[in-house]
Amino acid sequence: MTLALFDFDGTLSAKDSLEEFIIFARGTQRYYIGLLYLTPVLLLYKLKILPNHRAKEILLAHFFKGMPQEEFRRLGREYALKEIDRIIRPEALAALKEHQRRGDEVAIVSASIKCWLEPWCRRHHITLLATELAFHNARFNGRFQTQNCYGIEKVNRIKAHYNLKKFDTIYAYGDSDGDRELLALATHAFYKPFR
Repeated sequence: MTLALFDFDGTLSAKDSLEEFIIFARGTQRYYIGLLYLTPVLLLYKLKILPNHRAKEILLAHFFKGMPQEEFRRLGREYALKEIDRIIRPEALAALKEHQRRGDEVAIVSASIKCWLEPWCRRHHITLLATELAFHNARFNGRFQTQNCYGIEKVNRIKAHYNLKKFDTIYAYGDSDGDRELLALATHAFYKPFR
């Protein structure tokens, strides 16, 4: 059996889906004003003082904390089904579809948020392992429900979901430092293959 694992942002997509989702949900002007406000946070992240997961929580909390869960999910569905195709790399999608055509098990393993990737994955019959948001009293509380699906957490999720002993071949496709452990897991690893 063969398993094919794809990172999403920068691998399957040509743009960052987090940035694109915020612009979709809040508008371009509000997005850039928010980035200006969050400049200290972004600087601490770039200097590797603030970890990836915490910087992302702060960013999402700034734009969405307190939003009702159903509204967030509605926005995620709309974004997934109306906008995501616009940022997908055609050659990356073709590679994914070729794995499916051959009967391989295919999964997207992403640090992006489940709410806006899941409807797109469901439409394409792809398993999704992604970061999930925490909701309290049916409102987004500004935190993650799960570990950020980045770095070693990608491997943890894969091992929790799959019995890797069943697969004699593992393909992995990634494009960033957050994919190093994912790529190391594979028998066939592809770094930035669609650029």
